[in-house]
Amino acid sequence: MAQFDVYLNPNKASRIRIPYLVDLQSNLLEGMNNIVIAPLRRRDSDTGIPTLRLNPVVTVEDVPCFVRVQELAAIPRRSLGQPVGNLAQERDALLAALDLLFTGF
Repeated sequence: MAQFDVYLNPNKASRIRIPYLVDLQSNLLEGMNNIVIAPLRRRDSDTGIPTLRLNPVVTVEDVPCFVRVQELAAIPRRSLGQPVGNLAQERDALLAALDLLFTGF
């Protein structure tokens, strides 16, 4: 598992709206049982107007999604399968969103 790897949402009930989860946790903490993720909500299912700096737009498997940083969660690492993508190319936007969430900048 690598930081910014993207996984299929293991929760089938919410997978239509939130098809993916992105790993935001540092690779240095790889031995922990839980992993910090943010959900990727389908762009066409988001009813609100997202703050683009807080909710960067990314595309995974041709599905445009908003990264819902304000909905961070820790989930068991074992609940995730194999990665379906990686958002390392969006590193700056993802870290800026986390900075905005935690520091307001």
